[in-house]
Amino acid sequence: MLRIAVQSKGRLYDETMSMLQESGICISVSKRTLLSQASDFPVEILFLRDDDIPESVADGVADVGIVGENEFVERNTGATIVKRLGFSRCRLSLAIPKAEAYDGLQWFNGRKIATSYPGILTAFLKEKGISADIHVITGSVEIAPGIGLSDAIFDIVSSGSTLVSNNLKEVETVMKSEALLIGNPGLSEEKQAILNELIFRFEAVRAARGKKYVMMNVPDDRLGEVLDVLPGIKSPTVMPLASAGWSSVHTVLEEKRFWEIIGRLKQAGAEGILVLPIEKMIL
Repeated sequence: MLRIAVQSKGRLYDETMSMLQESGICISVSKRTLLSQASDFPVEILFLRDDDIPESVADGVADVGIVGENEFVERNTGATIVKRLGFSRCRLSLAIPKAEAYDGLQWFNGRKIATSYPGILTAFLKEKGISADIHVITGSVEIAPGIGLSDAIFDIVSSGSTLVSNNLKEVETVMKSEALLIGNPGLSEEKQAILNELIFRFEAVRAARGKKYVMMNVPDDRLGEVLDVLPGIKSPTVMPLASAGWSSVHTVLEEKRFWEIIGRLKQAGAEGILVLPIEKMIL
């Protein structure tokens, strides 16, 4: 049985549980659940505060954990990064009141900065030669300048809407963050085998995201034009149809380029274009 530490609430919790569900791992949870076992895969989920996850994994309380890179770097424990998961992306940034004129990092010299990430901020300021007073706050960092606790803040930024609502502006990005799968370096062979299967499933889910499976009918004399348009993962599949002179072409397209490419395919002679969602992709 592999024990996975997961954030107990918030956006990272939602996206983690979605990833587990898409990977065929069903977890039954309630508001007071602290530990829950999957019904169809040898894992159990331990729900913790995000800042407790790195240490819990390093100490062996959990075998692996899914945590934001910001918390992993800040806690600086003995856990190791197993895999970057590509979701819950955000950044750690310095922000100041909108009314302030900003002329570069020297603005922060002699200022008070409120943050929940003193370790990361201290290292950054030292590297840049900035001398500032760091005021540690847990939660609601963005209100600190407005109530006179600090001159600026250093905090997580996703959309930036929280900064706007508190009359702040982002002036420096210090690091980018995403969800990480972290692990205890002393896993047994049995647990490592379970983890390998878990990673395999995660990769299959991630590979399918943002992609569409596309099938189309193409006159044989225009196959070359259509194939030149397609940027598929590998060579597209081409199969003859029952009607002489026609072939069926199958490929995978990135959703972000879908409409651009579909238009070019139609111009190249493709007809009867069918687009299907992809749930999993094994590369």
